[in-house]
Amino acid sequence: MMSPRVHIVGGGLAGSEAAYFLAEKGISVVLHEMRPAKSTPAHETDQFAELVCSNSLKSQVPHSAPGILKAEMRQFGSLILKCAAETAVPGGDALTVDRDLFAQSITRALKSHPNITIVPGEVAEPFQDEITLFATGPLTSDRLGTWFAKATQTQDLYFYDAIAPIVDASSIDMNSAFLANRYDKGGEEAYINCPFSESEYQTFIDALMVAEKVPPKPFEKEKFFQGCQPIEAIANTGRDSLRFGPMKPVGLIDPRTGQRPYAVVQLRPENLGKTAYNLVGFQTKLKYGEQSKVFRLIPALKNAEFLRLGSIHRNTYVCSPKVLRSDLSLKGHPKVYLAGQITGVEGYLESAACGLLSAIFITQRLQGLPHQAPPVNTGMGAILKQIIGSDPDHFEPTNIHFGLFDPNFFQNLNGLKKDEIRQSIAIQAVQNFTNWRIQTEFERKKANAHSS
Repeated sequence: MMSPRVHIVGGGLAGSEAAYFLAEKGISVVLHEMRPAKSTPAHETDQFAELVCSNSLKSQVPHSAPGILKAEMRQFGSLILKCAAETAVPGGDALTVDRDLFAQSITRALKSHPNITIVPGEVAEPFQDEITLFATGPLTSDRLGTWFAKATQTQDLYFYDAIAPIVDASSIDMNSAFLANRYDKGGEEAYINCPFSESEYQTFIDALMVAEKVPPKPFEKEKFFQGCQPIEAIANTGRDSLRFGPMKPVGLIDPRTGQRPYAVVQLRPENLGKTAYNLVGFQTKLKYGEQSKVFRLIPALKNAEFLRLGSIHRNTYVCSPKVLRSDLSLKGHPKVYLAGQITGVEGYLESAACGLLSAIFITQRLQGLPHQAPPVNTGMGAILKQIIGSDPDHFEPTNIHFGLFDPNFFQNLNGLKKDEIRQSIAIQAVQNFTNWRIQTEFERKKANAHSS
């Protein structure tokens, strides 16, 4: 039985991608977004697909793990990647966007689509007898979170995420910084690099370690995703941990000294006009006053004007291996689907890919086709396997990386070096995805011909 329409709750990356895909297939979509009537601790606008943490959609290199995912998503006409290409700003190897123009582009596409109806306001439970796709992201409302907790029989649905500061470009001391991409990759020099001497680095670490932080609420338990930890949490693991993490100087030579810096903070442009820069990897939960004091110990930022300071917010996700079926529908609630960070994927690109997956599976259902997921030797298949096939006792959010690709499902890798293996996996993964897409399209046409 075909449902007459699909409700999508949440207008972020996953919800926007899913809504557009379904609408392009001729399916009636009702897109619910609680902003601006009710906002979140991180959002500032009422635009769809607002980017609140970073303006990067990760690497564009075809043989990188994010590059594999992008190539597959483009085969299904990804709205997110289309709008990202239209609003891109220099970012070295990364696909980085002007976040305001990007959100505006997504919003126009959704609001102008004849098969999409926008309904503002909060949704706290699924719609009776109709398919509901929840793509409410890491900032799911408390009321809906309560429903999720009841539906999944758990009270442990969240971890913490942190937002990096943004600095006014005109306040950066370029006499203490230099333009360069790591290893001179990516064409136009996109990053402003703020180098440290050893003594400057040690002074910075001393101040960071004693700076006052925003404490969690008494009823909340802190659980940080490994790939998005606050810098102070990283620093607590050792004085050199930042120098081997977000402040690593590898691939960079300071033209003033002709040598690699002891440590470096990279700044990435936030917009086409390059009037604002993001402190790359500098997510933080320091109090605002402490941030201004500590971050001005970065030599090039001694007179910095911060356009946005970092903040900490709660992220919500379910234990997907325990509560989701292979088509991303919720066990015990067959007409409820999940997509995006609520499933435990991490990152803008991965959230959009998950939204696309959910939309593909919903379309299969509405067209009366059997569930057919991308194979595990594809980017989207590897992400799906991680979501639904992980050990539920040790499940945590993940982004796309080569660790998700099992070499046993790829051919002719023996004897190859690491880079050659990854290149071969990338080529095979995209081809495997193409073959799967062609096969499923063939079976859809065959089923339609048989039914008519």
